[in-house]
Amino acid sequence: MISFDTQTILIVDDHPLFRKGVIQLIQAVPEFKFVGEAANGPDGIRLAHELQPDMILLDLNMKGMNGIEVLRAIKDAGLDSRVIMLTVSDLTEDLVAALQSGADGYLLKDMEPEDLMAHLTEAARGKITLTPRLTQLLAASLRDMGRPRSPDEAGLTDQESRILDLIADGKSNKLIAKELSIAEGTVKVHVKHLLKKLNLRSRVEAAVWADRSRRQN
Repeated sequence: MISFDTQTILIVDDHPLFRKGVIQLIQAVPEFKFVGEAANGPDGIRLAHELQPDMILLDLNMKGMNGIEVLRAIKDAGLDSRVIMLTVSDLTEDLVAALQSGADGYLLKDMEPEDLMAHLTEAARGKITLTPRLTQLLAASLRDMGRPRSPDEAGLTDQESRILDLIADGKSNKLIAKELSIAEGTVKVHVKHLLKKLNLRSRVEAAVWADRSRRQN
């Protein structure tokens, strides 16, 4: 059952046929509202500022300005939009680069239409969304010797451990703040601290790390 406020969506992708296909899928769901499309990075950034959409679906490999550059510009501007990478690339380095640049999800274009919509529904509910088979790629990239193996080893506080568990459950800062009855700004500070202690750079990496830690301990 879909249960979330109407989500406005902007698509940034240089393939017109793909954009049209995704637009049709979005328009079939009443809770999603398509508000704009861009065929290149600069136009995507401009529309992101003008429209302030809830969600941005962003291609990775675009001519001129690539998706990572667009993503960083959006995040650096402090826009509140959730940015979901939607790409053909399943390369570990692209996945890690996107997540470390602030992507709120990473999905592959070859998934079935119903699976894509299920993942976008997850994102609309404030959850991290990731193509399942990419989770293993990300987990493998986190197996560095320099990283702690458990929250205790990392020296996380009780509050940081609680927040890490909620991140692992796919919850956004806003949802975590609501659940713990604290300010969203406070959550952001805790997330920054726990990422530093874990030697990680993104909340999605933290979610994967926490899931592996749960299974190993």
